[in-house]
Amino acid sequence: MDDGTPPPSPTPPRSLNPFRRLYAWILTWAHHPLGTWALGVFAFIDSSIFPIPPLFLQVAMSLERPKRSWWYATVDLVGSILGAIVGFLIGALLYDSVGRWVIETWGYQKQFDKFGEFIRAHGFWFTLLYSFVPFPYKVITIGTGFFGGSLPLLLVASSIGRALRFYGLAAVCFWGGSSAKDFIDRRFNWVLAGVGLLVAGVIAVMRFGI
Repeated sequence: MDDGTPPPSPTPPRSLNPFRRLYAWILTWAHHPLGTWALGVFAFIDSSIFPIPPLFLQVAMSLERPKRSWWYATVDLVGSILGAIVGFLIGALLYDSVGRWVIETWGYQKQFDKFGEFIRAHGFWFTLLYSFVPFPYKVITIGTGFFGGSLPLLLVASSIGRALRFYGLAAVCFWGGSSAKDFIDRRFNWVLAGVGLLVAGVIAVMRFGI
C-alpha cells in the first residue's frame, strides 16, 4: 500500500577519483563528535612535524555547517600558532635530533636552505606572506628557530597571515554555504585544477626566487 512516503534516494556510486573520495571522507568529520578536536590537532602538527594541511578539513566542516565557520577558523588558527611555538623550539633546540628529520623526511631541504637567506633580512614580511599562501609552514617555524629568528615576530606575523587565510576561507563558507558546497560537488575537477595551479605557482616562485 502506498502511504505517501517518498522512496529513499539511491546511494550515489562510489567515485573512482581518489581526490573526490578523500574529499568525501573529510566531509564525514563535519558531524563527527571529535571533528573539532581533529581540526585543532591537524593544525598543530602541520605547523611543526607532520604535513596534514588543516584548511581542507576546515573548509569541509564549514561547508557542512556554515554557521560554525568562524569557530572552525579560530580552532585552526589557535592550533596553528601553538604548533608554531613547538616548531620554533625544534629549530632552536632540537634541530639535529628532530628538526633535520622533519625537513629531510618531507623533502623540504631546498626550501629550508633558501629560507635562511631571507630570515635575517626580512623574516617578518617573509613569514607574513608565506603564512598566507600554500607553503610548508613548518619550514618557517623550524627555520626561524634554527636561523636565530625572533619568536615574538614569528607569532605576530604568523597570526596575521594565518588569520587572513583561515578567516578568509570562513567568510567564503559562511556566506557561500550550501551554494559553495554545491559548486564544489558539481565542478570538483575544476576546483582541484585551480588548487593545483595555485600550488604550482607558489612552487615556481620558491624555485626561481622569492
